[in-house]
Amino acid sequence: MASTLAELAAWVGGTLIGDGSVRITGAAPLGIARAGEITLLDSTEKTHRQQLGEATAAVAPRGHAPCTLPTIQVDDVHAAFTRIVSHFRPPLARPAAGISEHARIAPSARIAPGVTIFSGVTVGDDVRIGRGCVIHSGAHLFPGCTLGDDVVLFPNVVLYENTVVGSRSILHSGAVIGAYGFGYKMVDGRYQVSAQLGNVELGADVEIGACTTIDRGVYGPTVIGEGTKIDNQVMIAHNCRIGRHNIICSQVGIAGSTTTGDYVVMAGQVGVRDHVHIGEGAVLCAKCGVSNDVPAGEHMLGNPATTLREQKLKQAVFTRLPEMRKQFKDFERALERIEQRLGMRPDQAAA
Repeated sequence: MASTLAELAAWVGGTLIGDGSVRITGAAPLGIARAGEITLLDSTEKTHRQQLGEATAAVAPRGHAPCTLPTIQVDDVHAAFTRIVSHFRPPLARPAAGISEHARIAPSARIAPGVTIFSGVTVGDDVRIGRGCVIHSGAHLFPGCTLGDDVVLFPNVVLYENTVVGSRSILHSGAVIGAYGFGYKMVDGRYQVSAQLGNVELGADVEIGACTTIDRGVYGPTVIGEGTKIDNQVMIAHNCRIGRHNIICSQVGIAGSTTTGDYVVMAGQVGVRDHVHIGEGAVLCAKCGVSNDVPAGEHMLGNPATTLREQKLKQAVFTRLPEMRKQFKDFERALERIEQRLGMRPDQAAA
């Protein structure tokens, strides 16, 4: 798979700076690239030889400061490097369509043409699977589930009954969609599970990370809007309605009946209490603890979460606490000296 640097420059539509005859045998990130490999420079600060490691060449943005390596300069450095990496490490080809004889398919299931189902898959009664879907080993589709076209379910995905998955959605290994919500009522001194009669509906182009769980609604659906991307190990409780094109990062927990607008961002380990609304375009920074509605477009930080401006003011004060404590002690000593000069007892000074 070796190629010259000139060939790679032509492949990505870049401008070559340096010796185009250099042969490149692979691509790797900055710092771990070995001799013969091309690396990625996406910052003007990453030009020192110790940062370049053993790399033979680099891909950099147009106008990037010169470095000691032959360089391909491009408009979109990450898109170009992606093409180069794919050239040296082509992605696995899409598996050939077909249904394994070792998959368990209910007779009432309806499967469109061009579907691939691997061994060990279980497909329940009245399941509908659209064209071009790929379902990997160990996936389990309970009765009544519906998959749009070109859906990919990776190994050991579980879809409880009546789950709906929109076209081109991707569910990674271990995702559980439609499990019972965490809802109980006290009856005669014992907890009894509340109604679990709803389902989950995922819009088109949704991606669900590994080991993420989304609980069914109590009576209606828990909804994930189209284009929303959910990271690994996220928990979304019953009756939530997540808007379109949200980004929800790892270890976020969203309590029941919470709603979000479109284009909301939740960073890692955000916690959201039940029955709140996160407005369109809001950003919840890492480890936010959200207990109230968040206005559209607002940036929130801290636990309990407040606006970014308020948190910055609090942090500015917090960093001054040692100095303020010293000032307070100085004031106390100064007051004590004044009292001594006046011959006042502390109780008289207080009065």
